Amino acid sequence: MRTAITTYPATLEIDYPKQLNRLTTLFRLIWAIPIFAVLAILTGSGGGDYKNEAGKHMASNGGGIVMGLAVATALMILFRQRYPRWWFDFNLELNRFSARVGAYLLLLTDQYPSTAEEQSVHLNIDYPNVEKDLSSWLPLVKWLLAIPHYIALAFLAVGVLFTTVIAWFAILFTGQYPKSLFDFAVGVGRWSIRVEAYALLLTTDKYPPFSLK
Repeated sequence: MRTAITTYPATLEIDYPKQLNRLTTLFRLIWAIPIFAVLAILTGSGGGDYKNEAGKHMASNGGGIVMGLAVATALMILFRQRYPRWWFDFNLELNRFSARVGAYLLLLTDQYPSTAEEQSVHLNIDYPNVEKDLSSWLPLVKWLLAIPHYIALAFLAVGVLFTTVIAWFAILFTGQYPKSLFDFAVGVGRWSIRVEAYALLLTTDKYPPFSLK
């Protein structure tokens, strides 16, 4: 099972910060408003399903560009067996930006999210060979097959919310994010991006492991 996890074609790593700024941590929700507004505009219009790869899921009504891209990608694979490289690159960079915003909101980094630089958040998804690696019919049922993951991630997201509150107090008093809580939050994000690659981005047919590692 360990080999299956380490070779999964979607990965997330976040550098552990030895020291975090107490002031920016105290007012993190305020500091994050401008960059979160940018992400909201990119991922939905008038509402949508916003999810970051550091594990936090925020749902509202509406659809937006993310769901539209998922449907369009499924149709391309189903009828043409193609996944245009520029299409993949856009999805990848959007998810990388989302991961940086998520990591900042969850106090995993002090670096204000860049719209271009990788910073301390390292997210990668392998570009698929559609004819060799992807089944043309599987996109029709992946959303259904991933339901157990959605349920697990919903509970884990609640856990991340609680651990983030604990970490917030810990940072204010010590300037450090407890390593065990940090690893948990990153692990949930790692699990989330594997599920997203499978069921939403449709870049792999490899079923995601039930693991934070």
